[in-house]
Amino acid sequence: MHTVAAAAGVSPATASRALNGTARVREELRGRVLAAAAELGYIPNAHAQALASASNNTVGVICHDVSDPYFAAIASGVMRAAADQELLVMLASTFRDQGREIAYVSMLRAQRARAILLIGSGIEDRGWERALDAELAPYTRAGGRVAVVSRHRSLRVDTVLPENRAGAAALARALLALGHREFAVLAGPPELTTVADRLAGFRSALAAAGVPLPAGRIVRGAFTRDGGHAAALELLAQGPPPTCVFAVTDVMAVGALAALRERGLRVPDDVSLAGFDDIPLVRELTPPLTTVALPLHRMGHSAITLALREPRTARSRVERIPAEVVLRASTGRPHN
Repeated sequence: MHTVAAAAGVSPATASRALNGTARVREELRGRVLAAAAELGYIPNAHAQALASASNNTVGVICHDVSDPYFAAIASGVMRAAADQELLVMLASTFRDQGREIAYVSMLRAQRARAILLIGSGIEDRGWERALDAELAPYTRAGGRVAVVSRHRSLRVDTVLPENRAGAAALARALLALGHREFAVLAGPPELTTVADRLAGFRSALAAAGVPLPAGRIVRGAFTRDGGHAAALELLAQGPPPTCVFAVTDVMAVGALAALRERGLRVPDDVSLAGFDDIPLVRELTPPLTTVALPLHRMGHSAITLALREPRTARSRVERIPAEVVLRASTGRPHN
């Protein structure tokens, strides 16, 4: 408040009255105070002193959809670590609405959250990046903490970075070793950095082995079970399927498995199927799913640990999370 008052050339009391509406203030003074508050990124009740002294014990977690087992597992890791520090976690799902994500960050700023964790994929969208940075920059300047999970191209914040590209490349090499040479990929929206990295890693490993991945064999769908189901049906409508299908996330693979069965195809006898993430559900499928395992609970624990780590540093920190190929019964040697 003192900083806003100084920038507007008024007393702290006048600045408070102008912002809170507790008493009448001349319109000219009120305009100066509001302009200074906007320039400084000040939000009423989100005082820098409260953030810096960590008097608020709330941590905000923003994900795409908490019903997705991937995000649920990461959020669980956050919550366990938060409980150890007697912190309260506020969890919000954006349902992949970019505007809602920006709005939630603004709301958490106003609630004086001690830290904000973004555990959804980054988005290749400069407008979204600028809007998000406009909310996060004044929050961090005031003492707030931020950490993200997955690659966010331009955000200068602490990052938990799963090895999506390397993991997908390792999976491709494992499937090539089984003898597969005909592949298809069920991919999510291209603007998601997680999708881009996993597709790029898989494609690069195939190319290094001299195996093509035709553009028609990359089928896009929603990053959900139903999206995987629809993408698999679209692939099968093209004609005889390849010997192996890679879904860039396990939940898409679950939908693809249902679609293959609906069309009378056996996994892995007719088509091998692989996913990515190793959510708990895929071990219970029939057959169990080949996938690339990420330590999801650990990723959540690492995100909150990075955000709250002392001492604070001017440079952002990155913790890389290795990915491990897990071969299960959904993949085998091709029979044709």
